[in-house]
Amino acid sequence: MDRLTGSAGVQKIMTEEQATGGTILSQSDRRMTVGAEDGADVTKAQPRPSTRDRVTLVVDGTHFVVDPAVFTTYPDTVLGRMFGRARQHSFTRPNAKGEYEIAEGIGANIFRVILDYYRVGFLHCPEGVSLAELREACDYLCINFDYNTVRCRDLSALLHELSNDGARRQFEAFLEELLLPAMFASAQEGERECHIVVLTDDDTVDWDHDHPPPMGEESSQILYSTKLYRFFKFIENRDVAKVLLKERGLKNIRIGIEGYPTCKEKVKRRPGGKSEVIYSYVQRPFIQLSWEKEEGKSRHVDFQCVRSRSVPNLITAMGEGPTRAGATPTPQVDELDRLNGPAPPGLDQ
Repeated sequence: MDRLTGSAGVQKIMTEEQATGGTILSQSDRRMTVGAEDGADVTKAQPRPSTRDRVTLVVDGTHFVVDPAVFTTYPDTVLGRMFGRARQHSFTRPNAKGEYEIAEGIGANIFRVILDYYRVGFLHCPEGVSLAELREACDYLCINFDYNTVRCRDLSALLHELSNDGARRQFEAFLEELLLPAMFASAQEGERECHIVVLTDDDTVDWDHDHPPPMGEESSQILYSTKLYRFFKFIENRDVAKVLLKERGLKNIRIGIEGYPTCKEKVKRRPGGKSEVIYSYVQRPFIQLSWEKEEGKSRHVDFQCVRSRSVPNLITAMGEGPTRAGATPTPQVDELDRLNGPAPPGLDQ
């Protein structure tokens, strides 16, 4: 865990409020006292908890003094493992000040909400705290982020984050069951990209064999899946799918809605005996992607005008014609050489 470094033995004077959970201390306020009505120092009358039972966590420059026992209630989380048996075996180590610098990249306001989970069993997200950042923190700290653990007034934002999680899990299943077989089939045919149209289970495709519809993608594949069709109807789901496909190493990803011809509607007779078939189109999702680094850029080299660099004049070497006396032929360079490499000696720029 790159974000977790450790520490124990914090010399702090704790109040009653600190004994109930975690207390936030600024870097300058190292000693906390509470004044009574008569001006007496209440901390002198209060029994001091053992400092060996407290640890200081430094998150985003803010100090949190907590009892590590609260983390062991959830041993499967990162903090539960950090201050459980791992601490006993010195797997978690403090810094030079005896403090644990943890959760790099997580804000202090987010970590306050995380502490609530260990105290009361759920995450209470107040106004002004980003639910997206809270979910990322929960993912890193291995805390469940669902309707059982999150309390939030903004239900729209909460349901949006839960929908993104559900969409990701659902698309992973669609990818394995439906999309990967179609992609493998294209790859086995020597294709470098794949164009897939998603139709519903009730759609039928009936093309005229003599007059097929003009299609821009001749190698389009058809998937019949009403569930996948409904999934791609939402632009948020399409965004989730793009992110997942990029994580899997695919490139040039396009997901959208396009018109697809299903069956012929009527036939028009044009002068000269030619027939024109009018097709009926339906709006259906499509997905286009590639697994090559530079899709659309041909790596083909045209050798028609390329002369050998070792033999300056290929025609003369083959005995098909003389060259002028004293003339030094300039070798020709193909387009790829001029773009990708230095110009050969003797070639005027």
